[in-house]
Amino acid sequence: MSEKIRKTVHDDILDIIPQLSLDCVIFGFHDSTLKVLLLKWKGSNIYSLPGGFVKQTESVDQAAVRVLKERTALDEIFLRQFYTFGKVKRYDNEAVGQKLAHLIEESVFHERVVSIGYYALVDYEKVFPNPDELTEKCEWFDLEEVPELLFDHNEILDKALKALRFELSFQPIGLNLLPDKFTMPDMQRMYEAILAKKIDPRNFQKKILKTGIVIRLNEVKKGVAHKSPYLYRFDQNRYKEVLEEGGLFFI
Repeated sequence: MSEKIRKTVHDDILDIIPQLSLDCVIFGFHDSTLKVLLLKWKGSNIYSLPGGFVKQTESVDQAAVRVLKERTALDEIFLRQFYTFGKVKRYDNEAVGQKLAHLIEESVFHERVVSIGYYALVDYEKVFPNPDELTEKCEWFDLEEVPELLFDHNEILDKALKALRFELSFQPIGLNLLPDKFTMPDMQRMYEAILAKKIDPRNFQKKILKTGIVIRLNEVKKGVAHKSPYLYRFDQNRYKEVLEEGGLFFI
């Protein structure tokens, strides 16, 4: 392990709350596909979710915001805490230690770590993926192409997706995933990508418009082969109202 990495790990240990970490599932939407941001560890073909430990001087929410900003360079992020992973034995510590022995000393690993799971929704086009000291890449993966992840991160990703789908049933989703202007088919494809199922387009548009969370613009999408669809944007005031009220129940 290089002296630079050794010093970074040592300094971090002094500043954190021992055995309390967080893992972040960062979702983006692009080319009609839901994607997730993963880190590739240095000198390996091993991937994991972004995450880190909570500092002594910050709340867990502040720690999540910090980690997300470090990985995406975004300030305004839709963030939800969705689960606490607190099994006594979440994964094989010895096997993980061996895989990362070229980067992290065995003494750094705790016998048990409790992790708080967060998921975030971000605009794919606005993200600048950044690796950290221990990783060499931070890149997007289609959900169907996610490899076997380190620790118990496949389970964390699965629970995050289930939590997102549940939230979709009673609160609006899209303000943080879609561009500022979008078509109704764009929004429908986003919902279909999250739910992994097809939705009837006529009923979808009718129900979305009934909520009042979107406004149709006097513009159409250019450069399409068929009839140009109208562009929409979110009514942010109404969106926030529905987000606070809940009870959407239209899918």
